[in-house]
Amino acid sequence: MFLIDEIAEARITEAIERGDLSGLSCEGKRLDVKIDPLIPEELRMAYRILKNSGFLPEELRLRREISDINDLLRTLPQGTGRARVAKRLNLLRARLSLARRKEADTLLSDERYFATLCKRLERS
Repeated sequence: MFLIDEIAEARITEAIERGDLSGLSCEGKRLDVKIDPLIPEELRMAYRILKNSGFLPEELRLRREISDINDLLRTLPQGTGRARVAKRLNLLRARLSLARRKEADTLLSDERYFATLCKRLERS
């Protein structure tokens, strides 16, 4: 068990003993926790903490903004600043593409990561 899991369990136990969790509307019901199966198990807690603190990786922030602008373009009538919005969309797509390339270059230039990747590819 990870240290963070132990701390969480201790805090939950204390809250139960104090009665802080009694009488809640969800008491006795199963929590709907969606765990992304594509995230390695050892990273899930860290990702959940980052998500709960409002942190959003640059690529996801750009993807969200691109999606929002696409929605906006679908609803904008012709000639109401569509060209300006389309330019913004193209700029965001270029930034996303650049961010992806930069991330790939960084990972592959890290010798430890590259060596580990090669070993895993050799095994499979």
